[in-house]
Amino acid sequence: MTQWKQIQQLENRLLEHVDYLYDDNFPMDIRQGLSSWIESQDWEIAANDESMAAVLFTNLLSQLDRVRLQEQNFLQRHNMKIIQQQLQVKYATNPAVMARVISTCLREERRILSSACMQEQGPLEKSLQNSVAFERQKNMDNRVGLIRASVQLMDQAVKYIEDIQDDFDFRYKTLQSRDPRPNSETMKQEVTRLQEMLNRLDFKRKEILSKMDVVIKDIDDLMTSQLNPELQDWKRRQQIAAIGGPLLTGLDQLQSWFTLTAQSLFQIKRQLDKLVELVVKVTYESDPIPLQRPQMEERIKYLIYHLIKSSFVVEKQPCMPTHPQKPLIIKTGVQFTTKVRLLVKLPEVDYQLKVKTTFDKDLPPGRVRQFFILTNNTKVMDIEDYSNGCLSVEFRHLQLKEKKYINGTKGNEGLLSVTEELHYLSFEACFTVQGLTIDLETCSLPLVVISNVSQLPGGWASVMWYNLLTDEPRNLAFFGNPPRATWSQLSEVLSWQFSTFAGQGLNREQLTMLGEKLLGQHASCSEYQVSWSKFSKENIPGKPFGFWMWLDSILELIKKHLLPVWNENFIMGFVSKEMERCLLKDRRPGTFLLRFSESHLGGITFTWVEHNDNGEVKFNSVEPYTKNRLSALPFADIIRDYKVISDGVVPENPLKFLYPDIPKDEAFGRLYNSQPSKVHPYIASTLIPISELRSHASTTPLSCQSPEPPMTPGEFNMLNEHLCFDIDTVTQPHFTELLFWK
Repeated sequence: MTQWKQIQQLENRLLEHVDYLYDDNFPMDIRQGLSSWIESQDWEIAANDESMAAVLFTNLLSQLDRVRLQEQNFLQRHNMKIIQQQLQVKYATNPAVMARVISTCLREERRILSSACMQEQGPLEKSLQNSVAFERQKNMDNRVGLIRASVQLMDQAVKYIEDIQDDFDFRYKTLQSRDPRPNSETMKQEVTRLQEMLNRLDFKRKEILSKMDVVIKDIDDLMTSQLNPELQDWKRRQQIAAIGGPLLTGLDQLQSWFTLTAQSLFQIKRQLDKLVELVVKVTYESDPIPLQRPQMEERIKYLIYHLIKSSFVVEKQPCMPTHPQKPLIIKTGVQFTTKVRLLVKLPEVDYQLKVKTTFDKDLPPGRVRQFFILTNNTKVMDIEDYSNGCLSVEFRHLQLKEKKYINGTKGNEGLLSVTEELHYLSFEACFTVQGLTIDLETCSLPLVVISNVSQLPGGWASVMWYNLLTDEPRNLAFFGNPPRATWSQLSEVLSWQFSTFAGQGLNREQLTMLGEKLLGQHASCSEYQVSWSKFSKENIPGKPFGFWMWLDSILELIKKHLLPVWNENFIMGFVSKEMERCLLKDRRPGTFLLRFSESHLGGITFTWVEHNDNGEVKFNSVEPYTKNRLSALPFADIIRDYKVISDGVVPENPLKFLYPDIPKDEAFGRLYNSQPSKVHPYIASTLIPISELRSHASTTPLSCQSPEPPMTPGEFNMLNEHLCFDIDTVTQPHFTELLFWK
């Protein structure tokens, strides 16, 4: 079943989240019409490969053409033609953006499907999807709209004051030009009329200044109580999205609020400037404008200053294109990308903002390793034609190099490990508009810099721990005394890793098993505190590796070799050997289950149950399969072709039923790789995994590498006509597995 068909079977609550993913950037009509084709492409790689993205973009248009021509409904054909034209306009010059959009949608779909498999959402995800947030945004929309309407009305009020003043000025100058006759009744009436006009002008000036004061206070309160908290909420959600949490949305909405608020502030500033012009023409004793305007103007400048400074944000945190799902880890000598954005859209500043990026700005030397940016670190912000016209700049080819000191040292005198050192990237620009000059600065979330890919798992553990437990934007000393995480927090993030990297998160039973492995008897307590050291640094008792290293190796194994089997929920996963036996002991002979190895990094094994003639239950486990062996043979094919040689019996497959009682071929049939060889006239060959079951009474050492099976010479000759040895021999407590070419 395609991912899209699974999506369509979700309950309405989750379908609403799916609906939120699709807009003009990637219409749902395309997702529906090309579902199978879309899911068969590698959009993640294309998002960071311009040439591949261009090929996929061309292919997508061709696929749309094919579907459109097959469509019988005229209206649907017309709509698809419009969509096709819109995509060409939007992405023709930047197809990688389209690839990123589609990749994000597919990844978020997987996360939604994963959450549907869990009985309830975790605390972090609940907090991010609270319905109160939607009400809060509605309230924000209404309030920003009311402020804009009030400012527009003040524009009309200023125009009305200008008209009154022009009329007064004309009458006053006309009166001055006449030959004055003090006793003239007409003169008295005109003077009285002018006085009334002046009184009205004074009233209107005071009224407009009072309205301005109210609106300025409203904007100040809006920024303090709503706009800034919304920005901080977005930044917190960006942290959570970086470590695999829900899709980050809302930046366009924030930009709308920031832009409308800035427009209101600049419009009030222009209104104040207009009032100054009016004062130059007409003023009088106790004129309110000269008295109140300077203070108001300072308040307006202060609000503009803080609004613009806070609108300069990192839209895309630093990330290596080779590891798009693990941002905030940078390897020296490898290019990485990052993107900053100004949330205020003002035509006056288009193409004028030059952004400079600096690594570890103002960081004192000696505490951590020192790095510098090799490539060009300055670019001009540009308008994104393919989005909503925001002003942004993307640095795509940044690269770090470590500083070497005269004595040959590298400058790391601290007690922290390389993957616990935190660094940051800062961005600076100078903003000038309408007589105001504002220095802008923002910075990335803390980064981990590695020099070897083997440090990647440890670096990612640090990134997860930091962004899970703090919303501080730049606490570089975090790992000097790292806080603890509750198991409920940590388990949710671990499930996100599986939904992000393996397409499907962990269910409650799997998380319970993981909890038992990490916490032992405390696993049932969701609020139990887990230390950073226990999670990432300490070895599992009796093992040469730690908990996170073990789990990360499993993620890599699933991603590269076990995805189809994992996504079908065939792998029980983290069950212990003891629990495995409890589950299998009462099952039919040949029932087996799949679990990850507890003794090998990145290994998967299967155990099956057998019953002796006397009713005794036996459990047999094959030595774990690791990436090296799975690279040669797909795991589903191993399940299908696996054979055991025991006591001179011709090899047979002992695997009959996937736990609890699913016939093996019924479960794995659609995953088998049954493509015949197309090379002629050669005889087709098949790699078959075979284990030699050795009797416990045998005196042959377990490390024996002899491929000779325990059978009669006649049986061996018969078998040898069909099978060829000398491929691989692996020993273990109960089995020696032999790989045969058939």
